[in-house]
Amino acid sequence: MPGPLDPIGLFDSGIGGLSVLRALRTLLPLEDCVYHADTGHAPYGERDDAFVMERAQAQARELIEQRRAKLLVVACNTATAAAIHDLRATWPQVPIVGVEPALKPAAAGSRTGRVGVLATRGTLASEKFRQLQASLAGQAEFILQPCDGLAAAIESGQADETRSLCARYLAALGGLGASPGQIDTVVLGCTHYAFAMEDILRIVGPEVRVLDTGEPVARQVRRLLEQARLLAPAPAAAPAGTSPACGRLTLLTTGSIALLEAAARRWLPA
Repeated sequence: MPGPLDPIGLFDSGIGGLSVLRALRTLLPLEDCVYHADTGHAPYGERDDAFVMERAQAQARELIEQRRAKLLVVACNTATAAAIHDLRATWPQVPIVGVEPALKPAAAGSRTGRVGVLATRGTLASEKFRQLQASLAGQAEFILQPCDGLAAAIESGQADETRSLCARYLAALGGLGASPGQIDTVVLGCTHYAFAMEDILRIVGPEVRVLDTGEPVARQVRRLLEQARLLAPAPAAAPAGTSPACGRLTLLTTGSIALLEAAARRWLPA
């Protein structure tokens, strides 16, 4: 059985899940974390469910059985939609947290009742997403926009391509703003897209809210660890003049470890 000193495991198809890891390490800095980027098999958003399920099972097995993860975060919208039910059935002893587009808070906070959703085709076509959208029928109108190539551009650090694709897909949503009939809330339905937040905010302007999933997932992880009494114990007080303790981070990938480490240095808090 998992214990408080065991790490939290997270996986994604690439660097996108680092946005969730960033929120997690900000909220729970004492926790050890193991992050697995399946870059060698990316992107997931344009692959079929069977492929995504197989890769999700492989990464969960590594993190739970080999790395002794006390809690697993599926830090990928596409993998959550395709595989989280099977993962929970396979490892019922481990809490498993997925990510999903923030449709509920978007609908609750929208003033115009029109919400844009940027996501991969895999996420938008999934049964899990359809059920989530159906559960909010009548609460808001959701305008769905598949963003082919955006996660890949972010993953590979193509800044110009990322800005161009953000502009194209936001324009495709239609009118953005706070006036009646306009979209006043945009949901980022892929963890990669948080790393294009600066470009997105510049395009949508100050009247439009942009929601991602990092902070809500981190809060859910904390709640589940508290509930299971699995939070890492607080260390003894640090000597004067020294930095407070911080949990260890282990990075794993099926692609280039140098590229993953560079992304972590760029996107994660020091």
